[in-house]
Amino acid sequence: MRPEFPLEEGTRAQPPAPWRAFAVPLAFLAPAIFFLGVWLLYPTVRTAIRSLYNDRGDTFVGIDNYRRLFNEDVIFTAIKNNFLWVLIVPALVTSIGLLFAVLTERVRWAVAFKIAVFMPLAISLFAVGVIWRLMYQQSPERGAINAAIVAVQGVFSEQGAFTQAQPSSDQLEGRSPRAIVLAEPVQPGDTALLGLTGVRASEIPEGTPDAARPEPLQGGISGVVWRDFSPGGGTPGEVESGETALPGVTIELRSADTGRTVSRTTSGDDGTFAFEDVDPGSYRVAVGPTTFAAPFRGFNWLGESLITPAIMFAYIWVTAGFAMVIIAAGLAAIPRDVMEAARTDGASEWQVFRRVTVPLLAPVLTVVFVTQIIGVLKVFDLVLAIAPGSARDNATLLAFEMWRKAFSGQLQFGLGSAIATFLLLLFIPFLIANIRRFRTEAR
Repeated sequence: MRPEFPLEEGTRAQPPAPWRAFAVPLAFLAPAIFFLGVWLLYPTVRTAIRSLYNDRGDTFVGIDNYRRLFNEDVIFTAIKNNFLWVLIVPALVTSIGLLFAVLTERVRWAVAFKIAVFMPLAISLFAVGVIWRLMYQQSPERGAINAAIVAVQGVFSEQGAFTQAQPSSDQLEGRSPRAIVLAEPVQPGDTALLGLTGVRASEIPEGTPDAARPEPLQGGISGVVWRDFSPGGGTPGEVESGETALPGVTIELRSADTGRTVSRTTSGDDGTFAFEDVDPGSYRVAVGPTTFAAPFRGFNWLGESLITPAIMFAYIWVTAGFAMVIIAAGLAAIPRDVMEAARTDGASEWQVFRRVTVPLLAPVLTVVFVTQIIGVLKVFDLVLAIAPGSARDNATLLAFEMWRKAFSGQLQFGLGSAIATFLLLLFIPFLIANIRRFRTEAR
């Protein structure tokens, strides 16, 4: 209760001056208004004006810089890439965040999972780019992704024993990576000599013995495959002392008439092989093409064709945690009795999700989606950190081109200002949509 003080006789209470109602709020807002004007409003207006001048800033060129946005191939590629980012990434991030938020409600280790998914958001985008640049290295010995692919691929297919081997004489026909076939047909009781050259020493197992010509096999076909090379020279096609046997070579026995493979075997540690109980007839002995199968050397994630999807994936990896946390908060606010009522009425879990959960989460999903659109329009760090110089023109985005034209040494300040202003114009519709959404929720 306010104390009352008697007024002197003949005096009347005066209302406070109108300016006092605005003075106190203005005093609190003044520092923020000042810094917003210095660091936001003035640079924005100055950049828009600068975009109407040439690169040196001494000649008014009107909208010529904006015409260059669509006439220069690299900048037009950046516009197309930004369109793809806006079309693909926000929808994927929102969908993944929704999936994670729903699934984490059903597992006991939800807290640990949320921490693991949200943790990349604490890392700067440039550091994220450095991490994924290392993971995307093509060599499986350096790039973690290609190393994992090699590990899985090795389960289903094997690397050839001698990837660069070639025939050592005219007695053999063909060249790797296709089959190398003995020119002369053989019959049961004959011996096949398969001399190869161009074999890498690193591919020959340690302790491999010298090759020796095998004895003929009664009712079958025997043979040997060896490295037909000796330091002192020798006769091609002849097994000689000091020449190394080649183990693990796939040998095929083919019909001389039809070319169909009738049997297959692998050379032993001493390079010999045998086909027993062969039916009478003529056959061709061949070194199978699997012997020359080159190892998987990894996908070129940083190449021109895959660089944009690679950067998109890195961005999704960072931002999926943000979407999950926001959507999970909205999901926690949904009345549980509504979903229980739907289940009681016989709705399946998919129907509850599609017809109850998603419609009730629509405001939250919209906020996440629009926020991600604004975010992808600002992507710069990932392109700089992940894309190598040879692929940057293919992975470039508008924010990256703005920096590259104006501040990377090209000194095209007029064009860089035009790109920045063009980006601002792209932001405005989504900013307005966000503001309207906030106002609607506030009511």
